[in-house]
Amino acid sequence: MPDSVLKGSSAITDHTAESFPDKERIQIGISSCLLGERVRFDKGHKNNSYIKNTLGNYFTFHPFCPEMAIGLGTPRETIRLVDTEDGIRAVGNKTEGHDVTERMKTNAEEQADWHKDLCGYILKKDSPSCGMERVKVYKKDMPERIGSGLYAEVLMRNFPNLPVEEEGRLGDTVLRENFIKRVYAYRDWKDLDDAGLSMKALTDFHSAYKYALMSHDQDRTRVLGKMLGDGNKSKVESLADCYFSEMMQILKIRATRKNHVNVLQHLQGFLKNDLDKEDKAEMVETISQYRESLVPLVVPIVLLRHHFRRHPKAFVERCKFLAPHPSELTLLNSL
Repeated sequence: MPDSVLKGSSAITDHTAESFPDKERIQIGISSCLLGERVRFDKGHKNNSYIKNTLGNYFTFHPFCPEMAIGLGTPRETIRLVDTEDGIRAVGNKTEGHDVTERMKTNAEEQADWHKDLCGYILKKDSPSCGMERVKVYKKDMPERIGSGLYAEVLMRNFPNLPVEEEGRLGDTVLRENFIKRVYAYRDWKDLDDAGLSMKALTDFHSAYKYALMSHDQDRTRVLGKMLGDGNKSKVESLADCYFSEMMQILKIRATRKNHVNVLQHLQGFLKNDLDKEDKAEMVETISQYRESLVPLVVPIVLLRHHFRRHPKAFVERCKFLAPHPSELTLLNSL
């Protein structure tokens, strides 16, 4: 870990539960204050118990505070984003001559060596350094929520496919599930890349993620599959890059109940010759109850898993729609 990371956090520590082996934990960057580190302008923190105590069972957090990293210290004068003739600048809230723009951007670029090993990043909302979106930008003392924190902006530009979310948005059940699903997909892709790309590996990967992608956008998923079918097999790496970028863009789209129902019915179709009349009727009824919001998504998924255990299908073992992340997170219970 570079010195600039150590400066940006009071401690680079493993915040995960001891029961999970390191190899199973996912590397996640995070704003230091969200783990209770007292790095804010007023010596305070913004400890988030869900992130620390729940996600901490699965993720290894790498906390970083860009304001501390450039030597602002704590307590300190707050900074804000200002729209000037020279572009957006980060300046002191009381002392306009206190301009930290270039220091912030340069330091953010210097973190790329450890950013590349991450599978996701959780940022502090509204922060002029860490905010992902809708950060206040002042013009003639009139704020508009049109900006991104300077550190966050560099991070997202350098790693456009990296799953990034703000802690405030994680309170939304759909956005929370979406972010965590993307984190696991990103980790799976890194594993695929580390094992060595081949056309067969890429096709198998798409087969595993096809139905998960369909729940976000069916049309773009079909185009993505066609990309693989029509792609230049001799240029697997460039094809893989295009595939992965589009895949992550599809996963950013909010999955809808209508699309979930469509996918559930597709999967049910693989069992048409295996189920008796009563089991078929139960499956149809359960999917209908989900469509009408009477039961959460986990109910028809658990029923499908049950039938596929009794009537195994080779592709189902890899099907990410049925198991996009650890069931212990209970994310599907809220969808």
